[in-house]
Amino acid sequence: MTRRDAMTKAELVEEVAGMTQLTKKHAEIIVNTVFESIVESLRDGSKIELRGFGSFRVRSRGARIGRNPKTGDQVDVPAKRIPYFKPGKQLKVLLNS
Repeated sequence: MTRRDAMTKAELVEEVAGMTQLTKKHAEIIVNTVFESIVESLRDGSKIELRGFGSFRVRSRGARIGRNPKTGDQVDVPAKRIPYFKPGKQLKVLLNS
């Protein structure tokens, strides 16, 4: 794979298909299933740990008062849940070696 700024989902599907000798359709089903499982677990409030890779969790942000950058007017920003990824030790080592 060549070095670029980002990998698209379609490129990830191609990579999985090439590495596993599966068709692109089967690889797409696998990739979609993994992503859907992660989203559903986070939606349910569960933490996902992938040993050696990292963990996904949800953080809650409270409601606050923000500012409209154009007008400077105050804006109420509602509370929300934000997905958060924390890389694992092994991933950090691989990226920095």
